[in-house]
Amino acid sequence: MKKIIGWLHLWLGISSGLVVLIVALTGSLLVFEDELDPLFHPSFFYVTAPAGARPLSVDVLAKTVQAQYPDYKLYDIDIEQEAGRSMIFTLRKSKTDGLDVAVNQYTGDIIEGVKEQRRFFYVVLQLHRYLCMGTTGKVITGISCSIFLILVLTGLVLWWPKRNTRRQRMQVKWNASWKRLNWDLHAILGFYVHIVIFVIALMGLTWSYEWVNNLIFLTFDGKPYKKMTAPKVTPAKVANTAYLDQVLATTDSLFAYHGPIKIRFSEKKNEAVTVSRQNTDAAVSNITSFAYFEQGSGRLVKVRPYEKESRGMKARRLVYPIHTGSLLGWPTKIIALIAALVAASLPVTGLCIWLNRKKKKKPSKAGKNKLPDDVLLLRKDSVSSPAGIS
Repeated sequence: MKKIIGWLHLWLGISSGLVVLIVALTGSLLVFEDELDPLFHPSFFYVTAPAGARPLSVDVLAKTVQAQYPDYKLYDIDIEQEAGRSMIFTLRKSKTDGLDVAVNQYTGDIIEGVKEQRRFFYVVLQLHRYLCMGTTGKVITGISCSIFLILVLTGLVLWWPKRNTRRQRMQVKWNASWKRLNWDLHAILGFYVHIVIFVIALMGLTWSYEWVNNLIFLTFDGKPYKKMTAPKVTPAKVANTAYLDQVLATTDSLFAYHGPIKIRFSEKKNEAVTVSRQNTDAAVSNITSFAYFEQGSGRLVKVRPYEKESRGMKARRLVYPIHTGSLLGWPTKIIALIAALVAASLPVTGLCIWLNRKKKKKPSKAGKNKLPDDVLLLRKDSVSSPAGIS
């Protein structure tokens, strides 16, 4: 049975190794996206707030941006709570042609407009989810993610030590030969992070397969997921010149906690404007409430606070922070980063183990039945041979 599991572990690892490497490396970058993105491009995200200055009207800023880029349609506005952050306007001409525009909210000056598809973390995310191959890439990453779950389980079986070898299976022998060290790095480091990478990969299936997403809602709500859409509403005939400011003020009063606000405009004229606010004061991340407003007037149409969400929706909102490691802030992010880097190393160390075994051993002068050096080394250390070595 262990030989069969070893064979399965080997060939599933070879078939999915490259994709696992790409997904794990990009995932390690995405763990700290919120911290690294402003660090890489500070002039885009940060502005100097003059003493005593107050932000300009959101309506005025929106008109300025729209006038500067008349060929694009306003898609959403990201408003941070920190005084020194710029306001980011996203405009789109099509699904594949977007523009992110940073605006100094105190002066009204447009800092910079950047193609959405050329931003660093946009490309990283496309690699992570789709391998930059669209629907085909999504299928490949979904299959590879499923295979990776099997690899974690089979790897645990192959690692499982006998009673007298537990200590050796828990410690990397740093002064060993590179073959033994490589095996230790693959097996032992893999063991230490196997629970974390298994959970991260399991959560990732939510974006690959709709049935996994539905399973969450069936488990907690007893019914499949129903896509949330903005309420239908007839746009106001007489537009309020400051309706976005009214939307912002109403959102502040409805959700009186600290956190960024996103105003999203529907592509359909008969749908309300969706406003979300994330509660950064909450114990866990991704706690978000929603409000819907009539376009043009800013009239409140519907409120969807997080507290009144179904159990299925609350469970679903935990999937993203668990997957990215942002659930409890920096501690869980650091754990996720380490786990992702170890996961990225597994295809490399695993390939080295396989290539080493593929090498033909020259007959020894002492006789043809002499065992390979790596097996002798493992036996000398009272460690059972890795699966596949005979």
